Amino acid sequence: MKLRNLKIPFSVIILVLGIVLGTQIHKVFSDDNLQDSLAKFDDVLTYTEKNYVDKVDTQKLVDAAINGMLGKLDPHTVYIPAKELQSIDESFKGNFSGIGIEFQILNDTLTVVSPISGGPSEMLGILPGDRIIKINGKSAIGITDEEVAKELRGHEGSKVNVSIVRYGVTKPIDYEITRAKIPLYSIDAHFMYNENTGYISLTKFSETTYDEMAKAIADLKKQGMQQLILDLRGNPGGLLDQAVNVANLFIDGGKKIVYTKGRRPEFDEEYDAEKPAPFKNLPLIILVNKGSASASEIVSGAMQDWDRALIVGETTFGKGLVQRQYPLPDNSALRLTVARYYTPSGRLIQRDYKNLKNTEEYFADAGKNNEPNGNNLNHTAEAKQDSALPKFKTHDGRTVYGGGGITPDYIIRSNSITNYTTDLLKNNIFYQFVLLYLDNNKKSLEKQYGNDLNKFAKDFSFTEDQLHDFISFAGSKGVKFSQKDFDKDKNYIAARLKAQVARTFWGNNGWYDVILREDDQFEKAVLLFPEAKELAGLK
Repeated sequence: MKLRNLKIPFSVIILVLGIVLGTQIHKVFSDDNLQDSLAKFDDVLTYTEKNYVDKVDTQKLVDAAINGMLGKLDPHTVYIPAKELQSIDESFKGNFSGIGIEFQILNDTLTVVSPISGGPSEMLGILPGDRIIKINGKSAIGITDEEVAKELRGHEGSKVNVSIVRYGVTKPIDYEITRAKIPLYSIDAHFMYNENTGYISLTKFSETTYDEMAKAIADLKKQGMQQLILDLRGNPGGLLDQAVNVANLFIDGGKKIVYTKGRRPEFDEEYDAEKPAPFKNLPLIILVNKGSASASEIVSGAMQDWDRALIVGETTFGKGLVQRQYPLPDNSALRLTVARYYTPSGRLIQRDYKNLKNTEEYFADAGKNNEPNGNNLNHTAEAKQDSALPKFKTHDGRTVYGGGGITPDYIIRSNSITNYTTDLLKNNIFYQFVLLYLDNNKKSLEKQYGNDLNKFAKDFSFTEDQLHDFISFAGSKGVKFSQKDFDKDKNYIAARLKAQVARTFWGNNGWYDVILREDDQFEKAVLLFPEAKELAGLK
């Protein structure tokens, strides 16, 4: 299964379980030797600043000291410099102010991948494939990603002028764009896969996630949805309250969703579903993999413990540490682990990290590469791998195991891609090729398929000659061809090219509608609703 390589990339988001503002950091510590240690550090820093052979940047030394100290704790306790904090906070809040485009820098040119739905660029008619060559009268050729954010983001209501080159239009087009609040959606796509099966791809848990989920499910119900696949693969987590609220859509009020335990009793908390579940009778399958972490594990773990949904895919990341965020005087922040979280049955989701060398090894160690494919409703896979794992019981008496992550009820391992395809992805060959293809074929495709995604998904395909053109194009960009690798991944390569075209016309729904047809995990999950209904006691 290759879909997690297909999702529009996002940065890894660390789970924040309660952001505390205005709390003094020294209150967290009670060590009698703290003052002596602080005095020792102050002496070292003072001697260095005064006497070191070269002039030193004390702020860099302090930052390095903080990072070194936190490196002796757990992988999720982190120091966040002030310059990074704003963008991280934006990802949780679900919006920022700007012109509303997804973009890539191709051949030194700022290229619009897609205008964000409802944003000012879409409202003005800016299109996928447009090349922005000037910003406020200055050349944008050679611009960097950081410079794009600096130039195009700004206060809501402020204006920016851009000049755009569009294929088929002889002269540049000038736009004056008024910046506005741009939503950062948690849901990549939601649509009806067939006449009764709905699909939702949830990529993170931000402040708007519950509202987006409720709206998406209601929309699918209107379209005739009778069963749902919720895709949490590659979802790295987000806000705890949103995870609890999403679980409450399917699990009735009064039932425990997750609880936390720390060294200090004020960090021990229990989170229950507070309302009647509006979709408690909706058959549900949740897709997970080793990229599913934190809030994703809270939701999937609660669903599994209450026997409410069938969990399908691969064992999740295993991130069960609770962080609280403490502001520092220079607008940086400390995100400190204060507790661990547990599923309703008592399973600690956090996997062991004590014997790993560093953070890089910890992240590379996620998941289980030797899981056997097939039915795991009785969770014999875990028992065979490690008989010493702690045992727990689900609501209906099934045995499940702790020890790290959520192991699925039905294991379907993802297929790896070849080195050739990896190089294609790494060098952004798919998007670059499709951009050139659409320059020459966009009008004919619009004429042939109009707004009919179903017709496109059924009838369109790249010809053998076009695939050979793709190989040649990749070669011109330095990607060495391998016939063996190409033959193995040919269907995937063709599907990704087709999905890239579909995204231009139908956005993310077009992308997923096409690519899921080559997704082994998804295709198997669609067939497992009888098991999902039986597990949840639904007719």
